[in-house]
Amino acid sequence: MSARGRDDGRRTAPQSGVIVLAGEDQNDCEIMAALIRAHRPDLCTTSKLVRINDPVRLRRKSGDDLATAVKVLTGKARAKARQQKARLTGFVVHEDLDAFTGSDYGRVRKVITDELGRQEDGFRTALALAAWESEGWLLLFPEAFPRVRPRWRVPVQLRGRDSGRIKKPKQELKNRLGTPLFRESDGPLVARKALEHGLIPAPEGTNGSYADFVGDLKKWS
Repeated sequence: MSARGRDDGRRTAPQSGVIVLAGEDQNDCEIMAALIRAHRPDLCTTSKLVRINDPVRLRRKSGDDLATAVKVLTGKARAKARQQKARLTGFVVHEDLDAFTGSDYGRVRKVITDELGRQEDGFRTALALAAWESEGWLLLFPEAFPRVRPRWRVPVQLRGRDSGRIKKPKQELKNRLGTPLFRESDGPLVARKALEHGLIPAPEGTNGSYADFVGDLKKWS
């Protein structure tokens, strides 16, 4: 019997849509992909996660400059969906804040999310404005690190905290995690281990920027 004719019990719903990711680089997009799969597995059965290569630079923009930049990004997201011959079901935008959560974070997030909302057209958006950076989000899942490198241990000083108040967490990980030294390219590996071992639904500590991103995803129908 041909492979087409066999029923091996592994049929899944056809992926008729795409969720497009835009971020500062590929590593950040891969981290976001793991988080989306953890929080919205229902959407991932019918929507493929794909990435556009344009780096995101929105947090310092406002007014017409921001509107133009968002228009370019959403246009490329739509083009990516057309390339995939699929419907654009969601658009996730990542950028590191390079600062703590606080009053300025709230202002910047509102300006960007308002503009994304104005340009939504048949798809939903989510903003991953990571404080201080996406490595701060990874600190919410400390048990994932030794699953990537057995000798890695997140020190107690970095665990169970508000990781949005940790300055330059990427550098903290390089300095304090152990050997081999943490590299930016290790971030997606940590996120995937957190997904694989069911750590993401129960973060250790808090981060307001992470909670806001998850809140955006939860609103998607």
